[in-house]
Amino acid sequence: MYGTLRGALAGRKIAFDRDTYKATVEGRISGIGKTIRIKSIHVHYDIAVPPEAREATERALQVHPEGCPAHQSVKDAIAVTWDATLRVGDQTIAVREAAAPPGG
Repeated sequence: MYGTLRGALAGRKIAFDRDTYKATVEGRISGIGKTIRIKSIHVHYDIAVPPEAREATERALQVHPEGCPAHQSVKDAIAVTWDATLRVGDQTIAVREAAAPPGG
C-alpha cells in the first residue's frame, strides 16, 4: 500500500517530502503454536504536502487501496485499514479511510 500511495501521489504530480514520507504498520495475529493467522493490518501514513495539494492528496489516500495488488489480494481474508497524518503547510490533519458501505 505504501508504494501504491507513493505512485498515486507521483502520478498526480503532488510534491511530497520523500525523505519524511513514512508508513507504520501494525498487525494483529491469533492462534498459538505452529498455526497462527493474521487477523488485521493497520497502516498509518505520515505525509507532508503543499497546501494546494491537500484535496488531491486526500483523494489519493481514499482510493489507493483499490489500486494496490497486495490489498486486493488479502482484503477478503484480512481486515486492512489505514489512516494518515497529513501535514499541509502549518496544519496537521488526521485523515481516515471512508467507511465501507453496508455489505461492502
